[in-house]
Amino acid sequence: MYQAVIVGLGNPGPEYAHTRHNCGFDSLDYLLREAQEEGRLRELSGSKFACKLWQADVPRVSSNLLCVKPLTFMNESGRCVQPLLAWHKMGVESLIVLHDELDIPPGQLRCKSGGGNAGHNGLKSICAQLGSPQFLRIRIGIGRPLEKSKVINWVLGRPSGQEQEDIAYAQQKAIDVLACYLQKGLEAAVTMARNVGKIS
Repeated sequence: MYQAVIVGLGNPGPEYAHTRHNCGFDSLDYLLREAQEEGRLRELSGSKFACKLWQADVPRVSSNLLCVKPLTFMNESGRCVQPLLAWHKMGVESLIVLHDELDIPPGQLRCKSGGGNAGHNGLKSICAQLGSPQFLRIRIGIGRPLEKSKVINWVLGRPSGQEQEDIAYAQQKAIDVLACYLQKGLEAAVTMARNVGKIS
């Protein structure tokens, strides 16, 4: 059995690549690259679950992770995640989701277990399909546009300049928070996440 199932959220297809809403995909890529560099990444068939799927061994994080990029669109992410967990006989407590978060500034992170979805359609879908919100979320800040009417274009747009650098920094640090959670537990991970991007 895998130690954890790591799901990066995003939309499939080149038109959505590296958009703010695909923060989860891009963050997971840091973990996959680290495993690949160490020769400890194995691609699996995810066609049964409508996803891209890998087994990853990253010593500083975990020796046995199942890494997932749903190939459903964001608002149907649960249609991938629920059958995958059921097939592997893993409970909701083994799930860790990497996702974008409008209510957090670019360059910052938050980590929490359970709670609401703050309007995030990927999380809504996963909670609905699993029947429970009690999984870990590593929330990658993308900030909000000034006007509420521009939110859709904002999340589906691509950051640039300093904003892009800040988001990429947080995406990479999200893997450190993931490692902290698996090795030291929730409280330590929450503290680490809150200090990412914090001005000292």
